[in-house]
Amino acid sequence: MKKKLKRSGRLVDMTYFLLQHPHQLVSLNFFADRYASAKSSISEDLTIVKEIFENEKMGYLTTLPGASGGVRYEPAVPFEEGNELVEQLCERLEEPDRLLPGGYLYMMDILGNPGMMNDIGRLFAGMYRGQNIDAVMTIATKGIPFAYAIATYLDVPVSIVRRDHRVTEGSVVSINYVSGSSKRIQKMSLARRSIPEGADVLIVDDFMKGGGTARGMSDLLTEVDAHLVGIAVLVEAQHPERLIDEYISLVRIAEVNEKTREIKAQPGNYREHLAD
Repeated sequence: MKKKLKRSGRLVDMTYFLLQHPHQLVSLNFFADRYASAKSSISEDLTIVKEIFENEKMGYLTTLPGASGGVRYEPAVPFEEGNELVEQLCERLEEPDRLLPGGYLYMMDILGNPGMMNDIGRLFAGMYRGQNIDAVMTIATKGIPFAYAIATYLDVPVSIVRRDHRVTEGSVVSINYVSGSSKRIQKMSLARRSIPEGADVLIVDDFMKGGGTARGMSDLLTEVDAHLVGIAVLVEAQHPERLIDEYISLVRIAEVNEKTREIKAQPGNYREHLAD
């Protein structure tokens, strides 16, 4: 629908549209038709939006030239804002009543908080900016909200690995993997149709102890001829032997005292990946 707006109105509507459609390529013709304006005016508008986005570290507008080109909004989170988010997360995770048997933490209230998941998704999407990602993979069930939060800002589908095969998913690829914490052999399955051959995939894990689950998902990608881009971890626990080396984590649980019910949480290794 065409909207004949003044520049101030176009800038507001254009900014809102771009924020709602991250990582989607939008042609200048689309905006020109949307606002019934010349492409030269649209180009000037986008220059203003780009400058504000980048100066305030809200994200980036990438321009692709040519007939099939356009602009694409790529989310980012300023260093200070990212640190504030992680500090809030650490404070919440240190609440004594979160402690569960085996050193695990109750996190469903955090994973079920749309606002917090939205901010976390934008934060991780910004840290993986510039990398080609075709899909986000996680294991059912607690990691699903976390995966969708990141996938929304990357504009890619989510592939869900399960420990039990469902007939509705068609043919699957299954592997046995060793749990990094308990050293038990477990099974995980992935629907063959969920990840195309040659896809570049980001693995996400809501809570990592020994890294066995993430390692298992990485092995699954090998089985379907897909490629691992990275591993995004919401919370990692201290563990003497990790089965994976390369990952980005927001929070590290430094200490858990089950007797005193004391939990010490600290920032993970994410800071080196944030925009300054």
